[in-house]
Amino acid sequence: MSMWSSSSSFFYKHHSFNPNFFSSRTIKPVIGTRFVKCSTSDNANDIHELLKILPHDLRDNLVMESKKDQLLEVILDLGRLPQACFLGDSGRRYIRDTEISMEELEFAENAIGEIGGDNRGGISGTLHRISAVRSRKGVVVGLTCRVGRAVKGIVDIVRDLLEFGESILFIGRPGVGKTTVMREISRVLSDELHKRVVVVDTSNEIGGGGDIAHPAIGSARRMQVCKASMQHKVMIEAVENHMPQVIIVDEISTRAEVIACQSIAKRGVMLIGSAHGDRLENIIKNPVLSRLAGGIQSVTLGDQEAQQTDGRKTVSQRAGPPTFPFMIEIRDRHCWVIHKTERSVDALLRGKKPRVEIRKRDKEMKVIIEKCKIKN
Repeated sequence: MSMWSSSSSFFYKHHSFNPNFFSSRTIKPVIGTRFVKCSTSDNANDIHELLKILPHDLRDNLVMESKKDQLLEVILDLGRLPQACFLGDSGRRYIRDTEISMEELEFAENAIGEIGGDNRGGISGTLHRISAVRSRKGVVVGLTCRVGRAVKGIVDIVRDLLEFGESILFIGRPGVGKTTVMREISRVLSDELHKRVVVVDTSNEIGGGGDIAHPAIGSARRMQVCKASMQHKVMIEAVENHMPQVIIVDEISTRAEVIACQSIAKRGVMLIGSAHGDRLENIIKNPVLSRLAGGIQSVTLGDQEAQQTDGRKTVSQRAGPPTFPFMIEIRDRHCWVIHKTERSVDALLRGKKPRVEIRKRDKEMKVIIEKCKIKN
């Protein structure tokens, strides 16, 4: 029996709606036992297609840069010095001592091709993403060029949860790597766990530019979305027309998308989603996204019950079961906080610290699991 089948069977035995989900017994078999080397796909990591849209001198400077493999994004703003951001740096650095001209922006825009109504575009056949800044007249006056990568092994840290089959919402600030996680989960679920996976790809950020999905999502099927406002309709269409076992959707943010998630979950389809936020508490306080955590309602207590809440007659409680039984905070690439949604939300609403699992990779890339109570 493989290491994964052994640990997964243990997970199923002890985690299926077990109130002692975070007991020390459930994590002993996996502490320090999982080893994974996160590797970046050579094709996805090839930044030359992205460099082609840049001015020649910037391209030459970045090709000679010792940290080019850690390049995250390039910023081109009209009349300002171009900047680049590298993994591990605390900020951006200037990569030329002359300002960006309108001709250089026009060259880049033409090289990219069509930029959508959401001011996002891509380079066909790659995972790189381009976002435009426009003037009041609609002219492109700035570009954010982000390097897209496929990092194999990055989701090994929650592989047991993927095998468990419950829906998961990933929470993280912009740029922390949520889309990279969605991409690798698509591959793992479709190729390794043999699920029927449909990716709802609103801006082609998960499956890459062009009409042919990038190999980084494995054998998952991709449904592109013509307008961001149509994402919720494509989510429902995916379920009704293509019989998926798993739906993957990035950046859930609107009320319509939340309702679509609730509808899909009720049909027995596993959902993998992401939302902007730094902590679970951000989701609870968001009047739209809080419904994914079960919704929040105010309850009036009787006198006897109020004595247990420091005399408060009105308290907040979870209104119902969460759409996503698990919510995961991506603190950084190698540190994730795992919440059993019902338990954590109830604790936070009572003003208590939720009990969680903190999963990290050490210097040898072993997955270390710690149980503790944290304050969001």
